[in-house]
Amino acid sequence: MSGSQTTAHATRAAPGPVRARSPDAGKAAALLDRFAQASRRRAGWESHWQDCYDCALPNGQPFRAGGTPGDRRVDRLFDGTAPDGVEQLAASLLAQLTPPWSRWFGFVPGPELTDVERDRIAPMLDRAATVVQAHFDRSNYAVEAHQAFLDLVTVGTASLLLEEAPPGEPSGLRFTAVPLADAVLDEGPQGRLDITFRRADLTVPQIRHRFPGVTLPAAVMRAGAQEPDTRFPVVEAVEPDGVSYRWTVVLDGGEGEPAILADGRFAQSPFLNFRWLKASGEVYGRSPVMKALPDIRTANKVVELVLKNASIAVTGIWQADDDGVLNPAAIRLVPGTIIPKAVGSQGLTPLANPGRFDVSQLVLDDLRARIRHALLADRLAPLNDARMTATEVMERAAEMARLLGATYGRLQAELLTPLLLRAVAILRRRGEIPDIAVDGRLVELQYRSPLAQAQAQRDAQATLHWLESVRGLGPEALGVVDAAATARWLGEAFGVPGRLIRSAAAAADADQAKAEPPPPSAPSPPIPPPVLPEEVIHG
Repeated sequence: MSGSQTTAHATRAAPGPVRARSPDAGKAAALLDRFAQASRRRAGWESHWQDCYDCALPNGQPFRAGGTPGDRRVDRLFDGTAPDGVEQLAASLLAQLTPPWSRWFGFVPGPELTDVERDRIAPMLDRAATVVQAHFDRSNYAVEAHQAFLDLVTVGTASLLLEEAPPGEPSGLRFTAVPLADAVLDEGPQGRLDITFRRADLTVPQIRHRFPGVTLPAAVMRAGAQEPDTRFPVVEAVEPDGVSYRWTVVLDGGEGEPAILADGRFAQSPFLNFRWLKASGEVYGRSPVMKALPDIRTANKVVELVLKNASIAVTGIWQADDDGVLNPAAIRLVPGTIIPKAVGSQGLTPLANPGRFDVSQLVLDDLRARIRHALLADRLAPLNDARMTATEVMERAAEMARLLGATYGRLQAELLTPLLLRAVAILRRRGEIPDIAVDGRLVELQYRSPLAQAQAQRDAQATLHWLESVRGLGPEALGVVDAAATARWLGEAFGVPGRLIRSAAAAADADQAKAEPPPPSAPSPPIPPPVLPEEVIHG
C-alpha cells in the first residue's frame, strides 16, 4: 500500500527448534493452510475473471493489484453491447426469481400431515410467510441481490452474505454482496459450494472494534503501537461441521503464531454461494459472458477500428511534393486556411481511404446479435406488443422457463432454499415467527416467482382444457370430476393464498349444514297489552 499504510507479511519463519504449540494455535495454522490451498486452486481463474470484468462489467472490483475505488476502467472499452446485456440479464434474474415487493415464496403443509392437521396449520404458515416476506421487503435485499446477480452473469459465481441485523433496524435481515476478489470458495464433503474463506486487512483498532475483548499477540500489539496504520491479515472461515457450520476468524500475525479471534456455530451458513453452471470437475461456475467472450473482444476491436477509420475519413490523409516551399508541419486543416504552394506543384493531394464502413458495420451487427443471444437479451426482453393474446403470453413464459430451467434449478438449490432457511432460522430465534421446521415433510417451501409459476400455469392450463373436454361429454362424464378438489388444486397452482381456500373439512361441514333442515322454531310468547298511564285509563 502507498503512504504510511503497510501490511504485515503472512510469511512463516524459518524452521527452528520445535516448540509445543497450543491447541488454538495449531487449529488456526491448519485453517490458514486450508485457506492457502484454496487460494492456489483459485489462482488459475483470476486472469479469466479479470478479462470478463474488463469486457462486460468494468466497474467490478479488480483482481489485479493496484485498483482503487473510483478508477476509470472503461478507457479500453469501445462497444457497450456486453455491459448492457449483463445489466439486462441480472435485472431479469432478479425480477423472475425474487421480484421485489412481490410474494415469491410460501410455506405449505408437508405430505406427512393429515388433512385435519393441514387445515389447522395452513393459516399459521401463511402468516409466517407474510412476516418473512415483509422482512425481505424492508431490508436491502433487492440492492445487494442485484449486485450478486451481476457477478453471477459476468464470472459465473457469486456470494451473498445474510446476517442478522442489530435491534432497532427496520428489518431483521441484512445482506451484503461479497466481491469474488475477497472470497475464496471450495466444495464441502457433500459437493456443495459451502466452504467460504474471506480475507481482510485490518488495523489493530479495527480488530478491537470488531472483536471486543479479544487478546492479541504481543508482536501484533508492538507493531500496531509503532505504526498505527499497519494492517494484519484476518481470515474468516465458514465450514460445514456435521449438521451445522463452524465459523472461525484467525489473525495471521506474520512470523508469530496465528491467533483465533472468534469461534462459533451457525445452523445454516451465512454465506450463500451460487453458480450459473458448473463444468464437471470444477469448483467455480462458468458464465454466459465466458461463452460470448471471443465475440465481445472482436466487437470491441471492430468498433475501435471503425472509430479510427471514421477519424481518418473526417480529417483525411494528405500528401504533398517536397519542393522546399510547403512545410507540412505548419499546415492547419481548418476552414478558411490558405496553404501556399510553389508554382506548378500539386500542393496537398488527398490520399484515398481503403476502408469500407459498410463491411465493418455488417460484421459488427452480426457480432452484437450473437452477444445479445448469448446473454439472453433478445429472448428475455420486455413485452412491447400490447396485442399479444393469452396463448402468446403463455408460450413466451414457457420459452423463458425452458431457457432458464437448468439455471433456475441450480439457483433454487444453491441460493433460494438456503436463503429462506437462513432467514427462517434468524426470525424464529427472534420470536417473530412460530417455531416451524421447513424440512419438506411437515412444512414445505413453495416458490411463487414468475419463473416458478410458468410451469405450474402450464399444468393448470392442461387441467382446464381437460375440464372443458369433460364438460363436452355430458353430465355422466362430469360425475368423475371432484369439483372441490379441483378448485383447491388450481388455487395452489396459481399461488392463491391459503386463507382464501376453504379446507375440505370446512367445505363438508358447510354442505352438511345446507342439507339439514333448520330446527323448528319455538312458539313466540303472547304479546302483553300495553300499560297505559293512569290518566288515560280514567279519562
